[in-house]
Amino acid sequence: MLNESDPSVRYRVLRELLDRTESDPAVAAARREIGVRGWAAEILSRQLPGGQWVTPGTSAQELYRPKYSATNWSLIILAELGADRSDPRVARAAELMLDRFGDPADDNLGGEQSEVCFTGNCVRMMHRLGYGDDPRVVRATEWLVAVQKADGGWHCWPSESGTLAAWEALAALAAVPEPRRSPEIRRALDRGVEFYLERGLMRDDEGTYPPWLRIHYPRHYYYDVLVGLDILTALGRGRDPRILPALAWLEAKRSPDGTWPLEALQPDLDPSDDYFDHQRTPYYPVGLELVGRPSRWITAEALCVLRRSGRI
Repeated sequence: MLNESDPSVRYRVLRELLDRTESDPAVAAARREIGVRGWAAEILSRQLPGGQWVTPGTSAQELYRPKYSATNWSLIILAELGADRSDPRVARAAELMLDRFGDPADDNLGGEQSEVCFTGNCVRMMHRLGYGDDPRVVRATEWLVAVQKADGGWHCWPSESGTLAAWEALAALAAVPEPRRSPEIRRALDRGVEFYLERGLMRDDEGTYPPWLRIHYPRHYYYDVLVGLDILTALGRGRDPRILPALAWLEAKRSPDGTWPLEALQPDLDPSDDYFDHQRTPYYPVGLELVGRPSRWITAEALCVLRRSGRI
């Protein structure tokens, strides 16, 4: 997996599977290449001169749409691939997002107009990009803690209870580095982890949603079981007995050659879902790899999950 692989994959394998440190020459070389070649470089090559993708303006709509290729979505992927603010192209785009959505007067990031899915995605990517200390990100992080439901979950729509689909808030809080987690963040993480474990990462109050059982990348704001496994095992819960069925599900997905395939691109929805009925603008599925073929990114992620769980 290390030979001729994308630098983002190589960096993750070296750090999370082989336990190499940031000072290791191979790790440092892989990090330097992120944004220079590979998937991150390809995404950055499509960036417009003003720092945006697809649409050149700076309004909320222009930075967010079209789904799933505009500035918001491109930055989410770059953050997951290991890009950060040390790259001026990334910093320019991140600051456009914070300037537009992080203004307290607009209440879009940690205010009354905030929405859990968008805010969770934004907080997670900003922590990964190196903006965790920015007051706008701090405010939005605190807001995610404040809107946690009584059952320990979150919901992207008005609801008394949480849903597995609103994974973005838990992932955002998990992205806060361990030494910087306040007591409030720690409690929210513990409650959120219990919410997922009590449901086995696979079933909500209304049962199991079929698309959750297919593996996707990028995920944007959609849930699948590998998302839950990645978050919970990174938080040290890979040996909890309640996670075993989800781990068995993941192992059953493995191909005879030891890899995992990309099974679908988002949006991947059940035919009964009315999501598409609410779409007012075009959306464009984005994939880094081919559906139905072995996926380097998913294979690396799955191996990390199994290693944290003591399965390999």
